[in-house]
Amino acid sequence: MSAEVRSTAVVTILLWIAVLLDGFDMVVIGAVLPSMIEDPTWQLTAGEGTQIVTAGLVGMTIGALAIGTLTDKLGRRWVMIVSVFAFSLLTLAMGFANSVWMLIVLRFLAGVGLGGCLPTAISMVTEFRGRAKAGSSTTTVMTGYHVGAVLTALLAIVMIEPFGWQSLFIAGAIPGLILAPVMFFLLPESPQYLLAKGRIGDAEAIAARYGMELSDELDRTAAQAAQKDKQRNSLSALLAPRYRRNSLAIWVTSFMGLLLVYGLNTWLPQIMRAADYDMGNSLGFLLVLNVGAVVGLVIAGRVSDTHSPRATGLVWFVLSALFLALMAIKLPLVALYVVVFITGVFVFSAQNLVYAFVGENHPSNMRTTAMGFSAGIGRLGAISGPMLGGLLISLGLAHPWGFFAYAAVGLLGAVIFALTRPVYRR
Repeated sequence: MSAEVRSTAVVTILLWIAVLLDGFDMVVIGAVLPSMIEDPTWQLTAGEGTQIVTAGLVGMTIGALAIGTLTDKLGRRWVMIVSVFAFSLLTLAMGFANSVWMLIVLRFLAGVGLGGCLPTAISMVTEFRGRAKAGSSTTTVMTGYHVGAVLTALLAIVMIEPFGWQSLFIAGAIPGLILAPVMFFLLPESPQYLLAKGRIGDAEAIAARYGMELSDELDRTAAQAAQKDKQRNSLSALLAPRYRRNSLAIWVTSFMGLLLVYGLNTWLPQIMRAADYDMGNSLGFLLVLNVGAVVGLVIAGRVSDTHSPRATGLVWFVLSALFLALMAIKLPLVALYVVVFITGVFVFSAQNLVYAFVGENHPSNMRTTAMGFSAGIGRLGAISGPMLGGLLISLGLAHPWGFFAYAAVGLLGAVIFALTRPVYRR
């Protein structure tokens, strides 16, 4: 393997591990909620559980929407390092919280810290691997997201009963506290950021080391447009005529996609409990759902590199809706596990293909901002998903109506995503 390939692999691995922490965050509350609700010391209600989830997602929304400005000022490398360290430290503190309100505050602050991690990681991986591999770049790094979710579900099965649900937060914080200093020494800065800051020599050196091109046709077209309208790397650029239609459709589709991702990962165990499955199987469904997600990402990456993230994403959203509806049907246990697995294959990859479309169809100077708004507005869907599930559980309608509601969301996501148009032609 050449030095260039090895160096690119190091960057990808570091960012993959960072995204794994986001996957931990996605699942951890859903994994501990049943135990918190049954804990006689806490006696958590579904409404309080929704408040904890919502606080973290509001924080993530703020972090994601601010990421474009932060990376412009600090650089993508420093944003990644600070995001990982802050999230991990605050998550560690959650393991020692002694009240619901303390959990809510810590969860909010941790969300702000982590909110910029995902869009920055996807932007950097796309930049280092090249736009032609936007689909597989996004899905590769996003396998970390769902490996983190799988590991969290496994840790919940192994740790909650003997050590208490608080132990899950402590275990989830340790990797990030180790990763942050490792990233300080091994993660390079984005050449495009250095170029924008006038550090041309540094940018060219890193680009040469990693075998990258500092610009391509789409970058040059965007630069010419920026000279005319002074909209470079801003929200106004995303809403300029060239990108407006895609931006609006991407934001709404991200809303739908993350509504599904967070709704299922937060409430699937409790929905299955409402359907009279025991705690072991309820957490088992959560585990299998995210195993399916990892498999789906590998498949989606390869398919989207051949057929484009947009075309693949449309098919994935439709199939997500179909299998979500099937989950509402009472099936033999083995058959239900199969359906849950296939649902995971499509639901989570569908949202990640939206990110891949963003990476492929935005120039480097706009990519982090575009990714940040896609993730940030999508986080509003992430807030809505757990709220929808919590409402249905509170009303005693979680099963089967929760799955029918989520299926409708998946179908609507397909309709909205169909309104996008490729800017970048292969």
